[in-house]
Amino acid sequence: MSDRSILLIITGGVAAFKSLELIRELGRAGVRSRVILTKAAQEFVTPLSVSALSGEKCFTELFDLDDEAEMGHIELSRSTDLVVVCPASADIMGKAANGLANDLASTALLATDKRVLYAPAMNVRMWDHPAVKRNVETLRADGSIVLEPDEGLMACGEFGPGRLPEVARLKEEILAALSPDRSLEGKHILVTAGPTREPIDPVRYISNHSSGRQGYAIAASLRDRGAKVTLVSGPVSIQPPEGVELKKVETALEMLNAVETALPADAFISVAAVADWRPATASDTKLKLKGGDEPVSMTFAENPDILKTISNLAENRPGLVIGFAAETNDVAAHAQGKLQRKGCDWIVANDVSGDVMGGENNEVSLFTKDGMEASPRMSKAQIADWIAARIAKALS
Repeated sequence: MSDRSILLIITGGVAAFKSLELIRELGRAGVRSRVILTKAAQEFVTPLSVSALSGEKCFTELFDLDDEAEMGHIELSRSTDLVVVCPASADIMGKAANGLANDLASTALLATDKRVLYAPAMNVRMWDHPAVKRNVETLRADGSIVLEPDEGLMACGEFGPGRLPEVARLKEEILAALSPDRSLEGKHILVTAGPTREPIDPVRYISNHSSGRQGYAIAASLRDRGAKVTLVSGPVSIQPPEGVELKKVETALEMLNAVETALPADAFISVAAVADWRPATASDTKLKLKGGDEPVSMTFAENPDILKTISNLAENRPGLVIGFAAETNDVAAHAQGKLQRKGCDWIVANDVSGDVMGGENNEVSLFTKDGMEASPRMSKAQIADWIAARIAKALS
């Protein structure tokens, strides 16, 4: 790591003092740190202490005549291998997610062409706020790394997720980001995500609660490992990961066609929650379903089984075919049965009886012909990394 460097942006918060220890620990690993201190951060740590530990000038002002004469914020943001925001406040993540730049830190983030790692630290209510969640989702979709905060007692006296991770974990994550895993370089991986919508008439459809978050997170994690990723997505409200080829579909029939068109691939991961049935005939005009004397009936047709179709291809079958099983009971039994029936190589099963569909966290079990491996409960981004690591090992 002796030739590696980071631009460390320290924002305001009690946890800012940990950044000083982080600078020292990274220095012991050979990583050089150049530092930007926001105005709020200077209420907790001083430019002098930062400079003493980093051995570099500490930068604080956007409108510094000496620094900006040399295009300081541009040079700072690009003459480094990684940008680290630690601690990352809700304010700085909100600015970055929405392209705002009104100080040196936010301007450097907007001007950088390097990857950014955020280590959030804030009150549990702030971390759980919908606006913060939207911003985190946007940053991850844009290709940034946003760590999950630790859970515990906070300076404000509340307990929950929002604590800055310990320095040992921060150091590990930063060193990993400085030595990216390219184990899937040259591989083409096909992922489906989200729900399908099966039209009844122009204003009604059959669908489910899938948000697409887990499939999108898997696509991003595979991309980060160097894979060429094709993401076939049903209708969702989240942004697709940068650098991924996106194919938007509505129905199960459209999804199957998009998947077959995208082949060949080294692996196929069927994360999408595909409707099992569709109305046999969709009306061209809105149906009047109320006010009649007779009960309404509808004829259904079975949708194609995309996972089974791809698993049993005679030609162009991917070397690794993975299905997902969203269950509410007897998860292991249902997953093992699905593994046999579909003819796929792996099944990733999870219990969706709680808040998994549409939620932020997940916990899965990976079933193969050789046995089962369970993950801990983690964010969907961490689950995606857990799965992607196993895919990389299998394809190697």
